Amino acid sequence: MDYSAYPRHDVLCIDMRSFYASVEAVKLELDPMETMLAVVGDPNRSGSIVLAASPALKQTYGISNVSRFFELPSDPTIHIVPAHMADYLQVSVEITRLINQYVPKEAIHQYSVDEVWVTLDGMNTLFGDYLEIAKRIKLDILDSFGITCSIGIGDNKFLAKVVMDLHAKKVGIAECRYEDVEEKLWPFPVENIWGIGSRMKRNLNRMGIITLGQLARFNLDHLKKRFGVMGEQLYWHAWGIDLSPVIGDFVKHEQKGFGHGISLLRDYTKDEVAVCILDLCEEVCRRARTAGKIGKTIHLGIAYSKETGGGFSRSRSISIPTNVTMDMYRICMQLFAEFYDGQSTIRHVYVTLDNLAEKRETQLNLFEDRPKKTDIGYVMDAIRDKYGTTAILRASSYTDAGITLDRSKKIGGHFA
Repeated sequence: MDYSAYPRHDVLCIDMRSFYASVEAVKLELDPMETMLAVVGDPNRSGSIVLAASPALKQTYGISNVSRFFELPSDPTIHIVPAHMADYLQVSVEITRLINQYVPKEAIHQYSVDEVWVTLDGMNTLFGDYLEIAKRIKLDILDSFGITCSIGIGDNKFLAKVVMDLHAKKVGIAECRYEDVEEKLWPFPVENIWGIGSRMKRNLNRMGIITLGQLARFNLDHLKKRFGVMGEQLYWHAWGIDLSPVIGDFVKHEQKGFGHGISLLRDYTKDEVAVCILDLCEEVCRRARTAGKIGKTIHLGIAYSKETGGGFSRSRSISIPTNVTMDMYRICMQLFAEFYDGQSTIRHVYVTLDNLAEKRETQLNLFEDRPKKTDIGYVMDAIRDKYGTTAILRASSYTDAGITLDRSKKIGGHFA
């Protein structure tokens, strides 16, 4: 491969090691790398997920971020702490501010709460070469927050991310340039590569593609025919080529729809799920009203409990676009009545409003007061914006089946 035509940058991918667990360990004045600590979504539920495990806990007992609370061994040296999402977000913001001391904000691309890309182009005259800057950032994060990070360095974001995942997590800082791809990336199985999930792995394995090197040597036309644009991207990634922007305005996607879902803490009956659906419709329509959008297609997804399995996912379009909660709820309940099997308990619910348009004057119906229905929604939104999300709720939200009160105490599905 001739790489002379492709751009070269100095891009860092910085990952905070076991971030949630590290933050909690520091709060307890413990060493995050040596302490056995698990962050659990809800310690009061045995089936709650382990959101983060410290490196020592992972190494000693093989606990991962998909383990469950009941799978933790009864070792008195293991610290069990509940999640505090607000703390993690605050530390993440402070780490980004620290990085901003080295580069302008346009050069920082936040990938997740614990991972960030940083472009160092042109910074060598201020702080030294890219490797020196990487070492300084790593040391500053450790000194300021007590958190160890791994840093991958590459010519683009893909190379920086992959070398961080494959090598930097073992040695601290690792580098991969175009010329290093064959040696440092090709021997690894495709499922170890960022962007390749379990389904794509199965598809590639069926084609005889096991390693990234085999993917790079596979016929590009065959990959495009089999996977379309994704197949072409996989091929170029296998050669270490990624043309996504590394600085400036990153890709901003136009809002295609508004959705809200929940995995319920217990099995819901047919009557109880109606309350849950209403709460979800309220939140979706509130977001649509805030964005000045109305939608024409309403979608309802239901997953039954594990005992029965299955569920359904159906949508329906309406003649007059809406962002009125009760309009959406009425359609969702129609879908539920038509496709629910009549006996299974329910564990997951999801609703969406899409096929969006800008809010504007719509055709009025002589037999309903649509402006009043719309105004009620905006008044409720204004009250919540001023006094809090739970300042005004529907009576059903206060029942045992309501979900709004519990969700208001959480960030990202976990307690703040």
